[in-house]
Amino acid sequence: MSRTVIHGGLVVTASDEIHADVLIEGGRIVALAAHGTDAATSWSADRRIDATGMYVLPGGVDAHTHMEMPFGGTYAADTFETGTRAAAWGGTTTIVDFAIQTMGRSLREGLDTWHAKADGRCAVDYGFHMILSDVNESSLKEMDRLVAEGVTSFKLFMAYPGVFYSDDGRILRAMQRASGNGGLVMMHAENGIAIDVLVEQALAEGRTDPRYHGDVRKVALEAEATHRAVQLARVAGAPLYVVHVSADEAVDEIAAARHKGLPVFGETCPQYLFLSTDNLAEPGFEGAKYVCSTPLRPREHQEVLWRGLRNNELQVVSTDHCPFCFSGQKEMGRGDFSKIPNGMPGVEHRMDLLHQAVVDGHLSRRRWVEIACASPARMFGLYPKKGTIAPGADADVVIYDPGAEQTISAETHHMAVDYSAYEGRRVTGQVRTVLSRGVPVIEDRAYVGHAGHGTYLPRGTCQYL
Repeated sequence: MSRTVIHGGLVVTASDEIHADVLIEGGRIVALAAHGTDAATSWSADRRIDATGMYVLPGGVDAHTHMEMPFGGTYAADTFETGTRAAAWGGTTTIVDFAIQTMGRSLREGLDTWHAKADGRCAVDYGFHMILSDVNESSLKEMDRLVAEGVTSFKLFMAYPGVFYSDDGRILRAMQRASGNGGLVMMHAENGIAIDVLVEQALAEGRTDPRYHGDVRKVALEAEATHRAVQLARVAGAPLYVVHVSADEAVDEIAAARHKGLPVFGETCPQYLFLSTDNLAEPGFEGAKYVCSTPLRPREHQEVLWRGLRNNELQVVSTDHCPFCFSGQKEMGRGDFSKIPNGMPGVEHRMDLLHQAVVDGHLSRRRWVEIACASPARMFGLYPKKGTIAPGADADVVIYDPGAEQTISAETHHMAVDYSAYEGRRVTGQVRTVLSRGVPVIEDRAYVGHAGHGTYLPRGTCQYL
């Protein structure tokens, strides 16, 4: 059984920062010992990795991705192979993607379809959430079976009428079922019925440019839906995880629920922390690159999101990685913003952007690791197998150079999309080496992984309950 020692680095987890060497054997972390001690120097190894001057981090856990997702007559540009390879380049060693139930079909059929997409193609480990498109007696019973098998989270939509939308009655029934079986309901909280009215009115008035995508998806309609989701979960006695929180009023709703002691959790994404409606309003059709839902907000919302992350009103930063190429895909919405495929690329840059937030003083190093690694692992039943560096954990380890400078660009990224949402942005910090279960995937800024290394992860239930 091969043994690896990582020596000389600063090990950073959600709870500790310690100058320690790390011993890996059989794909697991076996021990940590203070650098230079007799214990550390006594370790024999087949491979030694010098991490002097570097951070030694747990691999990132991105709990919200959409590889190969069908949407608006096209598909997300990243396959499970290209998307997980890009994730590894950015220091993310686990993704949790979304299997989709087709209306009128079973959850099992949707899950099997996504297993077929991912099996043998992933560079890093992966799990699945289940999107509930059709809540009925049959699918409610299937929820129980899926939880028992390790698919323990279910996403519902208050948006996209005619596609994914569920009314309050269906949402309540799904939440009641989750209350009994231990599942976690994830909610896209926007009032889709009202938004569709505003879309229709905007187009009739000739407001067709990408920036109007943000105008019609009002802050108040995200806040209203978030409030409604919280109250439905409260009635059902179920936990609630609100995805891609973008605005101050939605944060307030989550904070108020948590203040009451309710098991309500919130996720935000790098695009809401670093981008704004200024990007949606870029001249010509450039704003289409930034069309996602919930939409980008005015810049003043960013500080509320940062404060929410510091105060634990928001617990997780995921990417909602759902990339569509500008050419041929985003362009489907020229002359009608409602036809622009909703989604942005981001799986490769989450860890680096959040490290920039550490450099800029928004977050501590430990909070960076907490919101990007440990909290998503705990939220979705993967901790301590994932999300930490401790004896017994999977040896998903990132050697991170905190002083390296890089410029984000489509010319150098590894996602299968023809633009970068952060084109030209300079950030401090860069992944050097990535191990997945002790096996190098990135080695000194070179990809040495392969499709099929990543394995499927059955998950436990939420560990915050």
